Amino acid sequence: MDKPLNNQHGSEQFKPNTTVAVVVACRDKFLLVEELEHGNTVYNQPAGHLETNESLITAAIRELTEETGLIAYPDYLCGIYYYYRQDIQLYYLRFCFVIELDEFAITQPQDDEILACHWLTLAEIKAKSSQLRSPLVLDCIEDYLNGKKIPLSHLKSNL
Repeated sequence: MDKPLNNQHGSEQFKPNTTVAVVVACRDKFLLVEELEHGNTVYNQPAGHLETNESLITAAIRELTEETGLIAYPDYLCGIYYYYRQDIQLYYLRFCFVIELDEFAITQPQDDEILACHWLTLAEIKAKSSQLRSPLVLDCIEDYLNGKKIPLSHLKSNL
């Protein structure tokens, strides 16, 4: 049963968009999703918004499954990012998880908004920099490659 929302803080309180993303790495390649945003093809990690009554880890698993068809549990976080997107005047608080695979997984997106999934090298991703959904896509991958690790035990939830 869903817990009722308590909106007593009012609309005046600042509430950035909380999102989750997953760097899926395998043999020096990264899984990106191709999608349309305002008629333009963009590339992103499997990612999306935190939903009501959902933990951050559960949201990451759900987004990964919806956008790629993969079911996997994150190994750790590579970063927490606070980003302002000027063109749409929105603030984002992104929690980026990491999943390391030994073998390339076959993808099957369940979300109609995902056009395709691609296993790309860092060089291929950098070559698409103008098509990345945000600079956070590359930031997350570079933080992963630089060995940044935040244990999942640092995330606490009562859900």
